[in-house]
Amino acid sequence: MVDTIHTMKKQIRKKITPRRESAAQTTAAWQENFVRYLRTECHLATNTVDAYERDMARFFSWLDKRRLQQMSVSELAGYSGWLAEESLAPASISRHLASLKVFFRFLQLEGVLKDNQAELLTSQKLWQRIPQVLSAGEVDELLTAPKPFDGLWRRDRALLEMLYATGCRVSELANLKLRDLHLKDRYSQCRGKGDKQRITPLGMSAIEAVEKYIAEEREALAAKKSPPEPYLFLSSRGRRLRRERIWELLKRYAARVGAPEEISPHSLRHSFATHLLAGGADLRQVQEMLGHASIATTQIYTHVDHTRLKSVHETFHPRA
Repeated sequence: MVDTIHTMKKQIRKKITPRRESAAQTTAAWQENFVRYLRTECHLATNTVDAYERDMARFFSWLDKRRLQQMSVSELAGYSGWLAEESLAPASISRHLASLKVFFRFLQLEGVLKDNQAELLTSQKLWQRIPQVLSAGEVDELLTAPKPFDGLWRRDRALLEMLYATGCRVSELANLKLRDLHLKDRYSQCRGKGDKQRITPLGMSAIEAVEKYIAEEREALAAKKSPPEPYLFLSSRGRRLRRERIWELLKRYAARVGAPEEISPHSLRHSFATHLLAGGADLRQVQEMLGHASIATTQIYTHVDHTRLKSVHETFHPRA
């Protein structure tokens, strides 16, 4: 009887012996857990998580059958070289390596890795790029480009006015809800990266454009979907206007007024910041309105418009 029990125990042990997963199965599980970690514990914005996920997909494509736990710094450096061979720009390579460092840090927290070898990787020093900025005249032409023959021209004019009036990112504008608007008090509440909220003041031009859109177009658009969407800007089917669609609309109106081909919704954000600083706004106030975590990010706009610097020099320098 005792021998029989021992035999049964041996058979059970054999059955529950864990099977060693392949490298592909393991990395797939790590990738899935990493994305979950970014969403639930880091509370990153959806677009940021998507960017990390794309970067890691490229890394796993390079990793192939290599064992990640056994990789040295010199082997990881080969990933950087591979990215360069893929014709990625230095800024993109830098971002991919930054994503890799975060991923390795996650693996450390999970006990998968003892050391973060990725922290030793260095990326090419990047030149600070000066953002593209429209002149005040170019902005005026762009904001008045939507005409009555464009269909939902009230909506289009309102969204262009809001982009320039608030300096919001296009994803922030797409997610703006009616309840976020406080038109009588001349401000709106914006939800930025990491779901951080900030106040964005509104000028009368933007307020008037939004009021006309709400009164003359939005009600009919909202009635096309049940229950109606809570978002401010709606599509012709009554759904939330996608950020990709906002890009398309901006490109259409930019081409109409002869604006540069490289223009994007971010160009209006850059113009917003630059024009404020050129008019004498405090750098800290602009940082707050843009939702920048670090003032170093905002400082790039001090290099864009030299007209104010010249004016200050001529006014205050004794030998100007």
